[in-house]
Amino acid sequence: MPHAILMPKPGQMTEECTVIAWHKREGDHVAKGDVLFEIETDKSAMEVEAFDEGVLLRIVAQEGETIPVNQVCAWVGQPGEAIPETPAPAPAAPADVPAPADIPAPAAAVAPVPVAAEAHTPPVAAPLPAVAPVADQVPVAGEASRMRISPRASRAAADAGLDPRTITGSGPEGRITEKDVVAAIAARDAARTAAPAIAPTAAPVQAPAPGRPATPAPLPAVAVEGEEEPRPLSRMRRVIADRLTASWTTSPHFTVTVAVDVTRLLALRSELKAAGTSLTVTDFVLAATAQTLAEFPDVNSRTDGASVWPRRRVHLGLAVSLPGGLVVPVIRDADRLTIGELHDRAADLAMRARNGVLPVDEMTGSTFTVSNLGMFGVDEFSAIINPGEAAILAVASAIPTVVAVGDGMAVRSIMKLTLSADHRQVDGELGARFLGALRRRLEDAAAFRSEALNS
Repeated sequence: MPHAILMPKPGQMTEECTVIAWHKREGDHVAKGDVLFEIETDKSAMEVEAFDEGVLLRIVAQEGETIPVNQVCAWVGQPGEAIPETPAPAPAAPADVPAPADIPAPAAAVAPVPVAAEAHTPPVAAPLPAVAPVADQVPVAGEASRMRISPRASRAAADAGLDPRTITGSGPEGRITEKDVVAAIAARDAARTAAPAIAPTAAPVQAPAPGRPATPAPLPAVAVEGEEEPRPLSRMRRVIADRLTASWTTSPHFTVTVAVDVTRLLALRSELKAAGTSLTVTDFVLAATAQTLAEFPDVNSRTDGASVWPRRRVHLGLAVSLPGGLVVPVIRDADRLTIGELHDRAADLAMRARNGVLPVDEMTGSTFTVSNLGMFGVDEFSAIINPGEAAILAVASAIPTVVAVGDGMAVRSIMKLTLSADHRQVDGELGARFLGALRRRLEDAAAFRSEALNS
């Protein structure tokens, strides 16, 4: 009897994967443990091995196709065996769909998508709390029980300020998937940008109000000489683009920067390395950040603009660059780890992320992210907040700088730290106090020495 090869589920939050390449062709012999094909999730790639021996009878999922998890991708069996028909997803049962009267009314009504003549008044969806993505958050009672929606889709809808009840699900039994939410976001953004494109033909251009400059219409992209044919973005880059665009357009960012004197910290790192303990600047930054987040829980929380979800635990995201994009492995309960444990955990996560073997579950659920470009000679930069978080820390290089010391001058190693924060939740004063506390920890080399030697 032929055996079905199903699309695996690499992580708890994964709903679908893309087939990158097949290593076997129809008619090839397959042994247990042979790599059949490679798949790509939102943030990583992995190989799919065979669990049965036989012949690859049929390939159902072609290269480049995105397939839901647990769906048949191929059949393996003995030559000449009949292949069962792959069943289509069952349609939604009417009894599982709540009647309109059973659906609670949202806090604020969602304006319908306007037609072209009304495109000058784009709809604004009332943000709703998302299903809590991390263990220490409490989901909204009652709402999720009456709606078929995946956790990732719920979180994406909340990040974008969309009411999920306005989205039609395409999954089994009408379940709303992340793909449905992304499509709804694209439709909403298209409606919002339709007005400038239609206005010149729909109505004459009105003069600006006195004292206000005219707002220019967006210019279309123009091809230039020497431009090559476009190439599609990879799945990873599309996910990055969607999430960071949503963050930038829905979270009011502001930045605060401090200069940290890390001269003693770098001397301590050299001292510890000579003694056989190798720690990086990133390790010190992660340790100090975790302790500072425990001191300032509001910076460790999240908001949708109407409510705030407090977080008792510190799950640090560490931005790791890959050839095809960027991933953010998560160090859970970072404030409870010693600096040595943080070093080992960060190194392990970064290595597995670069090797493409890090499970999706280890790249979700962060409460705060650290992005370090110090190894690239960067003077200063700011980062975009990871959706679902209140802030992100950008770490620049330690640069020899002439500074005033007492009544004289000296050359010190100065490192700039920039906090990008969501102004709906974090005010300038709170951001400044958070960075001040972080700076004091990083400049206290003696405390790090005691912790490093005892860990």
